[in-house]
Amino acid sequence: MSYISLETLIQARSYIDSHVRKADTFAGLFIFLTCICNSERNGTYLKSDMKKFSEYADKAFYLSSDESVYSEKYWYALLTIDWVDQVKNSFLNGEKISLKGLVYSLFWYKTEQEINEILQKIPSSVITKLFISDINSEDFVNVDPIDRVDLASSYSAIDNSGSIKFDNSFIKKRAGDLSGAPFGQTLYAGKEIKKTISVYDFDFMSLYNLYQKDPIIRSNIIISEKFIAAFIHKLLDFLIEENIEEIFFNHLVPDAKNPARHSIEFEDKRLAFVFLSSDKYLTEDELKKEDKVLRFVKEPIQIDSKLYYLSNQWTDGTDSPLDIQRLMKVFNALYDNYKIVKRDGLYMLIEPLLSRLDSRENETSLSKPFLLLAGISGTGKTRFVREQAKATGSISDTYCLTSVRPDWHEPSDILGYTSRLGGDGNANYITTDVLQFIAKAWRAIIDSGLELEPEGNGLAVIGNKNELNQVLPYWLCLDEMNLAPVEQYFADYLSVLETREWQWDDEHFTYCCDSLLKSETIKQLGDKSKLREALGFTGEQYDDAWNLFCEHGLGLPFNLIVAGTVNMDETTHGFSRKVIDRALSFDFGDFFPNEFDNFFEPKVTHNALSYPIDSQASIDKLPPIDRDGSKSISFLKSINKVLDDTPFQLAFRALNELLLAVISAYPEDEKQLQAVWDDFLMCKVLPRIEGDHDKLAVISDSVSSHEESLLTELTAILKQELIDIWSIEDDPDKLRPDLYRKNIDGSFLYIACRSKAKLTWMQQRLERSGFTSFWP
Repeated sequence: MSYISLETLIQARSYIDSHVRKADTFAGLFIFLTCICNSERNGTYLKSDMKKFSEYADKAFYLSSDESVYSEKYWYALLTIDWVDQVKNSFLNGEKISLKGLVYSLFWYKTEQEINEILQKIPSSVITKLFISDINSEDFVNVDPIDRVDLASSYSAIDNSGSIKFDNSFIKKRAGDLSGAPFGQTLYAGKEIKKTISVYDFDFMSLYNLYQKDPIIRSNIIISEKFIAAFIHKLLDFLIEENIEEIFFNHLVPDAKNPARHSIEFEDKRLAFVFLSSDKYLTEDELKKEDKVLRFVKEPIQIDSKLYYLSNQWTDGTDSPLDIQRLMKVFNALYDNYKIVKRDGLYMLIEPLLSRLDSRENETSLSKPFLLLAGISGTGKTRFVREQAKATGSISDTYCLTSVRPDWHEPSDILGYTSRLGGDGNANYITTDVLQFIAKAWRAIIDSGLELEPEGNGLAVIGNKNELNQVLPYWLCLDEMNLAPVEQYFADYLSVLETREWQWDDEHFTYCCDSLLKSETIKQLGDKSKLREALGFTGEQYDDAWNLFCEHGLGLPFNLIVAGTVNMDETTHGFSRKVIDRALSFDFGDFFPNEFDNFFEPKVTHNALSYPIDSQASIDKLPPIDRDGSKSISFLKSINKVLDDTPFQLAFRALNELLLAVISAYPEDEKQLQAVWDDFLMCKVLPRIEGDHDKLAVISDSVSSHEESLLTELTAILKQELIDIWSIEDDPDKLRPDLYRKNIDGSFLYIACRSKAKLTWMQQRLERSGFTSFWP
């Protein structure tokens, strides 16, 4: 292990002092962000461990080596939606600064690896926007960390009982003192920080029961601004960026006497002289009236070649023809998916969560919540999962990316483990990002108002369809999933996955499954509150749920979708049929091909995917085209004739999942039904088939054929079963609808039969190399 030198630290502190305004406050904010233990509202409501904050601050700035014991304390912070930009402008003069300058100043007693681990706590988007990533391994040259005595001596400290600020002055306080030292105290008292962050020493959202009731809390806050003109200016910038400004500007009316002045007129509402338009940039004097008072915002809004200067003469709650309340009524009537609201003195543009939930009808329900995305490197598998999370929720709340390590060999690597190394001999549970994300998905279920009750070996979720529609999918992406043997580290998930059970009674449902984190494990912990805090169940609204989790364990939340990205090469592991049978396997290049010709202007878009809401096929849910399931059953029996007496034979699980796929897609005609069968072959049947000539020989007594292999025999049978979509040549009448993609205008996309091309490819590979498999 190696550390930075005293000289490097002094240079880093000097850099921060000269490049950062209010450096001590900025350092406090950065430390605060490294101590975040829970995040809500798209990352704008944060819970931070202030015990850890104080410890970090002491180690960074306190010159004495004696340690103070801090009690557990948590602060809660509400940030503006544009807080990163505000921080950049307020503290960094709008410029990026050296990352190493700050982290070397704060964590000079850490190794490079330890520093990088701390930085993982801060979103990469924040790091990218505020800092130049310049941490250099060559800076870590010392065998031992810097001695505090040497640090104090270098700054001519009279004694070692104080803390050193960035301007090299001293304070007679421990740096970790939240009420006296500037690093923590200015987080709630500093003028600059108040524009960006409101800090509380209590969970105000829980105290005032805001998690479920306030529509703001159940929304995506896009803009938050104190001043009216500044808010409206940002609002117009947003509309232009989203290409939806035309809805608003269509109601712009020029003044009859002075056409450069424009009002907004909508129905019986009028906003007078909102804009001054010009074909050229106007000077400040031109924007003033006779009394020399500036009447317009100096930065114009540009629409095509015309410049519009926004009036700054706005009022709130008056009879003025330029009142923000009048604008709210006009805007909220014009836009369905966005609303202007006022809360606590702030004007906000919000995207109500309900407007996104209303579109859930357009989402494609998966038949399984576990996906394998296989394909060559660089095709966009990981990005696909990220885009799905964005389409059905938000990156900050409903998405978690975990990189699989080659040395993972047991479930504790992904779900955590019990440790007794705390010093007191008591058992503590060490959590992981994955387990914390699973808990976050559970919190979304609880927040939606659904009830939990004990059921069998776990818990049941009880509610109705309307409540269910409030719950967004939570996407867990296991990147490079097969770098380690999946059957080993993912064994617990694979087992519990098969215990999921949905029961429906008209519009009411019950969901249950066995526990993933066993109640016995929780009960043996010395202090369960630590696990509760780590999993984010600290609010009073989670008291009942936490007691149930302690008593019955933590199962799989129904809204969790696990997507593993897969590359098949000499560095990765193959999949057993245990894994394949429990997953939906997608050859990414077949289902979501990279179309080079449409790189700049895509003509196709992916369907938004959501979690399944059935576990057992029910005859009353089947579509009229296959109302009793007999067509699908006959199709599967014909496939099984070829697979009988082979390791690839299909059983009840396959039939149930085929019928679930039919229920999810709800085909309306034969082509759509055969498209479901085609995708089922690609996702559930062909991934199981692999081997050499001997293993793939046709040996079933029920098949009288002279075909070369199981593959060619399947091809012969499917030619009849998929007759409406099986084309010998490129016949446009034989194209089938794509169930996972659509044209950019929302119309059906038609494609060739997928399984036909895949079977041909697998057979050619067998002939060429003597061995074949589904995987690219």
